[in-house]
Amino acid sequence: MSKKLLFSREEMTRLCVEALKSRGVEIDDIAKISYKQQARYTDDIKFETCRESVLKILSLRDIFHHVLLAVELDKLAEKKMFEGPIQDIIEADLGLFGVDEVLGLDVARIYGVIGMTNFGDIDVNKHGIVNTLNTEGKKPGVVHTFLDDIVGAIAAAASTRVAQVINEEMAQTETHEKISLFDNIEEIK
Repeated sequence: MSKKLLFSREEMTRLCVEALKSRGVEIDDIAKISYKQQARYTDDIKFETCRESVLKILSLRDIFHHVLLAVELDKLAEKKMFEGPIQDIIEADLGLFGVDEVLGLDVARIYGVIGMTNFGDIDVNKHGIVNTLNTEGKKPGVVHTFLDDIVGAIAAAASTRVAQVINEEMAQTETHEKISLFDNIEEIK
């Protein structure tokens, strides 16, 4: 019997939700960060839009791989399965390590520079569940070195997606005269 390597979006979402739950992270925890981040810019933001965006992000294959990898790396570090100094570096979540942030940036980049900027804000300011994971990860026997960055990056990507959804809705409802890139060509000359 061959091993299953490919999963549907529904399966990937379910497996991501289960993996996150196994480490104490709920979908609403991530959506709260997205909501808080977008509420600074949008007055009538709906929490459900943030929640839907988190689930949409979790349905993507690359994110599926990142979530599962982050969870497994942290679990392996908790079991002291790495050798040499890398075990201590991951276990201590050394500030100069940076590989965890690289994985987070890779997740956030699916929504471009704004996604990465949002991730930087979340990573530095440790909003919501990211702060909880970071704090708990400092306790003996608990490692969240990779997970806190992946969760922050998912929140950042979801926040950026929410902004794009809202902007698309606004663009659909506003009326403008037809614009062409070549309308003002004479002014440029």
